[in-house]
Amino acid sequence: MNPDPKSARNAAEGLRALAQPVSAPLTRAAIFLVVTLKPGPESRAAVRSLCGDLAALLRSVGFRDLEGALSCILGLCSDAWDRVFGPPRPAELHPFREFHAGTRHAVSTPGDLLFHIRAKRMDLCFELATQIMARIEDAVAPVDEVHGFRFFDDRDLIGFVDGTENPTGEAAVDAVLIGDEDAAFAGGSYVIVQKYLHDLEGWNALPTEAQERIIGRKKLSDIELDDSVKPTSAHNALTTIVEDGKEVKILRDNMPFGRPAHGEFGTYFIGYSRSPRTTEQMIENMFVGRPPGNYDRLLDFSRAVTGSLFFVPSATFLDSVADDEPPAATPTAAPSAELLSSNESQSDGSLGIGSLKGDTSNE
Repeated sequence: MNPDPKSARNAAEGLRALAQPVSAPLTRAAIFLVVTLKPGPESRAAVRSLCGDLAALLRSVGFRDLEGALSCILGLCSDAWDRVFGPPRPAELHPFREFHAGTRHAVSTPGDLLFHIRAKRMDLCFELATQIMARIEDAVAPVDEVHGFRFFDDRDLIGFVDGTENPTGEAAVDAVLIGDEDAAFAGGSYVIVQKYLHDLEGWNALPTEAQERIIGRKKLSDIELDDSVKPTSAHNALTTIVEDGKEVKILRDNMPFGRPAHGEFGTYFIGYSRSPRTTEQMIENMFVGRPPGNYDRLLDFSRAVTGSLFFVPSATFLDSVADDEPPAATPTAAPSAELLSSNESQSDGSLGIGSLKGDTSNE
């Protein structure tokens, strides 16, 4: 495979890969759009064309409100990567791992492309999703579309604050962006998504103290329970991963969603990480238990109805995608902090995706 001239030039000049805005600040609205790729070379060509043009599309929509913080993250599953780009491939990209224990099932569901669209306003998200689908509607089939919203003080629909332990600043960059361990894909990230539906009637029937023991935090104050009273099956205990004496973090951007008239109340889990192993271990601990049988009691009231793993290439990679052949992965140094979201990069007319202008500051 011949390298793309732009990618080869970046490698020769030692430029660092710019990441998609995976660690951008949380927003008030989001759309999670998952589609499958239809058969045929025309479908592949349409997706490749969108990859190279996504930055311009984002600029056009985001310019309508420069304070709207519009951003878009594109990820591809294992099979879609092979179809759209071919080798080389990210070192840890593979199909979503299912976990099944008793009545608990972390299901694997179809999904080739993920578009994670975020903004301060839902109309910006909606417009960008509309424009993206107009470009690729003949090439893809929709699988799932969820419109998420912030619920009061960043709580989920079960009443607890969500995302308290998210890393920030350089810690977030270190947690989510690939570095020298897979240098050809430095600046990329892995993301796992799961759509959970809640039995709110059953959950709300529990005393607050019982809910707090299940989550591992106080409901009102969000203060973590002391280890002397927190069960080992608490949600925050099972999702704490320690390797070599150090906690390994992921970055969550979960959002509530629902349709009250249909009795649908849910949480869309989305977790970015430097390696999918971290999030997979969390899910295994929740569904199977640590040790087996000591599972997350939240799953007595919540069930996963979707599950997919995607690789999020760097914005530098997407920008280098040509219509005729896959781009060569660019050997790079450690990734830059990351691309800015739309309102953070107005000065040069860029909206934070696909730029090759060098380093940018993190949030």
